[in-house]
Formats: sequence, structure tokens, C-alpha cells
Amino acid sequence: MRLVLLGAPGSGKGTQAARLKEHLQVPHISTGDLLRAEVAAGTPLGLQAKEVMARGDLVSDEILLGMLKDRFSREDTKAGFILDGYPRNLAQAAALGELLDSLGQKFDAAVQLTVDNEQIIERLAGRAKAEGRADDSPESVRHRLNVYDQQTAPVIEFYRQNGQLTVVDGVGSLDEVFTRIIEAISPSCEIG
Repeated sequence: MRLVLLGAPGSGKGTQAARLKEHLQVPHISTGDLLRAEVAAGTPLGLQAKEVMARGDLVSDEILLGMLKDRFSREDTKAGFILDGYPRNLAQAAALGELLDSLGQKFDAAVQLTVDNEQIIERLAGRAKAEGRADDSPESVRHRLNVYDQQTAPVIEFYRQNGQLTVVDGVGSLDEVFTRIIEAISPSCEIG
């Protein structure tokens, strides 16, 4: 099972990805975690990324794709993966498809977790208070939600047009949302 998880910040992607990882027995690949690991390891791509991030710029699609290509070539991804944080734009969505084709791997589904923006703001305000995170202030969250909507709407439409999008209500208990995801992907849940 090769899945892409889509959803606004605070929609529960990370939480559900951890549960899906256990259920499907495939790795959860977060591009943010991947970037940090490559930088920490001092790999050539990690050094390139570190230089870009030190300037305050976004890491290029080319660098991210190179990291994903390396990650997908590892043995633990042969049965699939759960990708979180990528693709964020149309160019990345197209590049991901081409990369998987070149590796002889099929793409199964993009799962979009939908949660009302006001509920996300409430969720993240609770997280900000519990964890002392300044980046989860209501103003910051609203800005991140606007950026997400602008950048990701075309990606969602891309997967919808290709018949690969599954939309799941992200509101409810962790178990309820998890059950909805499993039911939504079950028809394509042939692992391997």
C-alpha cells in the first residue's frame, strides 16, 4: 500500500500515519523528518538542504525528490509506505508519480483528512497551551491554513481527476477516524 496523506496542519495526519504504519506494516515517511535526518547525517543532499535552509529558503523540489528516491530504494518500502508532507504542489505530485513509475512501484491512494478550520484552530490552540508552541497561535494557524489551502487545493484536484483521491472526515475520536481511513482504502488494500 502506497499512500499519500493530505490534510491541513492539525488535521491529524501524523497521528493517523503512526496508526496506519502499524496496521499496514509499512514505513511512515515524513518529508520534514527525512530532511532533518539527511541534514544530521551530513549526506550530500542533506548538506545541500542545510545550506538552503540556512538562507531561510524552502528546500527545492529537486532536493526533496532526491531524498525520496533514496528513501524509496530501501528494502522496507518494497511493500509500500505512508507519505506525509509531500506532495505540496502540482509539480511535486507529478514528480512523485514519475519517480514511482521509474521504480516500478504503483501508487494506491491519496487520503485527504478533512477538518473544519475553526476546529483545527481549537485543536492547535490546545496543543500550543500543552506544549508551549508559539507556532500554534490562532493567527499563525490561520496563516498556515491559508497557505495550505492555496498550495494544496491543486494537488487535491490532481488526485481527484486521476481517480486516486479518498476523502475522509477527520473529526471524531482517533479510533473513529482510523476506522474511516481503513474502510476507505480497503478496496485498494492489497499489500505488496
